[in-house]
Amino acid sequence: MKRIGLTLGGGGARGLCQIEFLKVLDEFGVKPVVISGTSIGAIIGAFYASGFSGKQIEKILEDINFRDLLKMFDPSFLSRTSLIKGKGVEEFLKQKIPASTFEELQIPMKIVATDFWKRNDVVYDSGELIPAIRASMSIPALFKPVVFENRVLTDGGVSNILPFDLIRKDCDLLIAIDVSGSLSVPATPKIPNWFENIMNTYQIMQSAMVEYQMKSCKPDIYIKPALTDVGILDFEKSHRILRSVQKDVLFLRKELNKHLENKKKTPFVKELFKRKKS
Repeated sequence: MKRIGLTLGGGGARGLCQIEFLKVLDEFGVKPVVISGTSIGAIIGAFYASGFSGKQIEKILEDINFRDLLKMFDPSFLSRTSLIKGKGVEEFLKQKIPASTFEELQIPMKIVATDFWKRNDVVYDSGELIPAIRASMSIPALFKPVVFENRVLTDGGVSNILPFDLIRKDCDLLIAIDVSGSLSVPATPKIPNWFENIMNTYQIMQSAMVEYQMKSCKPDIYIKPALTDVGILDFEKSHRILRSVQKDVLFLRKELNKHLENKKKTPFVKELFKRKKS
């Protein structure tokens, strides 16, 4: 049996679609032997690594109401460092994730954050779990940086948005889900607002980072859903985000069926093969 490694990238609300790919792994009855994640990928990955199925994570998402969102996205009006404090998200994760340390996870995991002052990535795979996740998702100017273990930490996407290189040697079949998304080009030139300017510039840099990384280390299955014009804070579009990746979900099913020859085909894939023959 091939050892599967799973990398879940950063991308804010776009990362919610990663739940759909976890559900495919559940359909095949396989579990990764290791997971790596950045930002939203660290959050989704931690839920999965702690024992939740893809459908259970989806249920948690569905149960989040407007009041919960207000608690999570706690504004920081008087702060000079960020728009959101981040304490609300941290409390939510503490309440929902049944593991408080990496050692308590059912699947080993590596989470990436960035040391702001030393300008390098920091990889966490042991010790306290929630502070590592909170640091990994600290998007500059949006979430307040985290002071943890004598470091000032910010979003892992600054240094490694899709950290598949961290687990390449730990698995035989490496799956990477890139949720950086894409943008529609306006028919006429449009000057972006300040938020679009910062976030889209950030996204351009991250895309270049992944492209460069691919030259020296590649995943076996690389999936990048279009997720066109979905912003990092568009969590209210969760249903649209989940529905928009169905072609990519089908692609993953086909790839897994091809790579996992000793596993039985899922009912979905069996039906697909029957249709092709007829």
